Amino acid sequence: MKKIRVLVVDDSAFMRKLITDFLSEEKKIEVIGTARNGEDAIKKVALLHPDVVTMDVEMPIMNGLVALKEIMMKSPIPVIMLSSTTKEGAENTIKSLQLGAVDFITKPSGAISLDLHKVKNEIIEKVILANTANIRHISSDVLNKKSTLKGIRYSKIDSYKDQVPTAIGKARLTKQIVCIGTSTGGPRALQHVLTKLPIDFQAPIFIVQHMPPGFTQSLANRLNTLSMITVKEAENNEVVQNGIAYIAPGGSHLLVNKTGSSLIIKLEKSEIRNGHRPSVDVMFESISEIYDYRKIAVIMTGMGSDGTEGLKKLKSTGVVKAISESEQTSVVYGMPKAALNTQLIDKVENVEDIAASIMDFIRN
Repeated sequence: MKKIRVLVVDDSAFMRKLITDFLSEEKKIEVIGTARNGEDAIKKVALLHPDVVTMDVEMPIMNGLVALKEIMMKSPIPVIMLSSTTKEGAENTIKSLQLGAVDFITKPSGAISLDLHKVKNEIIEKVILANTANIRHISSDVLNKKSTLKGIRYSKIDSYKDQVPTAIGKARLTKQIVCIGTSTGGPRALQHVLTKLPIDFQAPIFIVQHMPPGFTQSLANRLNTLSMITVKEAENNEVVQNGIAYIAPGGSHLLVNKTGSSLIIKLEKSEIRNGHRPSVDVMFESISEIYDYRKIAVIMTGMGSDGTEGLKKLKSTGVVKAISESEQTSVVYGMPKAALNTQLIDKVENVEDIAASIMDFIRN
């Protein structure tokens, strides 16, 4: 069996040894080298040609972000970032995901984590997953300098009075909801989609991105600076507005309830679903209970099948158009494949074309 060859990059000798020891316990993995900073990492990648790199975000001489960008431009390979949970650490982690990192791992207690054993299994699992990740599309983004994508302005949305709404019995549906679920590779995919929606977008957008607490606020802030629509972390009991994308906070399920004529966001910490909280299924199922809206459901890159059961519920209870990301552009083709296998998907799109599909469904 061919082993996964890993390069471990960290400025701390203690952390390098700890991570190396953890990975070496897994028979599928071989640590072929270590590097003490980003500059050293670039040289070792060129020399050793590893299958996967684990890299600290914060390092002297050359930090992980600069090194990551160089690696993705010169010799793209799957990179997993290790980050602290500080505000700066979270912001840098989000930048790294948009520069091409496949995933990240949170150090439990800062730069030198004596309790790193708490995430030992996560490190091993994510290295194994990263080895199968599709990074061709990510690396082409970096080469084309799309890591800071700007919004592409569509023409103004036609007046809804001029559209022919879809009918359910006697009901005429003119209001719409967009709901998006994604996981590994999601921050980059969300950037592709949200930055291409127009400022006068006539629907609210609800997003579940699998991510731990402390990082979704930085993700929302980053996407908000790049998008024409407003992107924010969702708040409990918040009244929903069109043209705003609401990202479920890490550690909380996002549900949408209808009260009178308003939609209200509810956040809860009920049991984990599909290994996740927030869960796409939980969000989709709550939206399926809102009957006087047309819905557009989007499932993008990610491992597993979260969103599939929720999609079935959505499709059985209302007028729903469903989009899944293509295998060609998914970093991990798990969630989109599971959704496609339900035979309930209306359109399969490369990530850069999903926004246009959403606009087509909104207009028609």
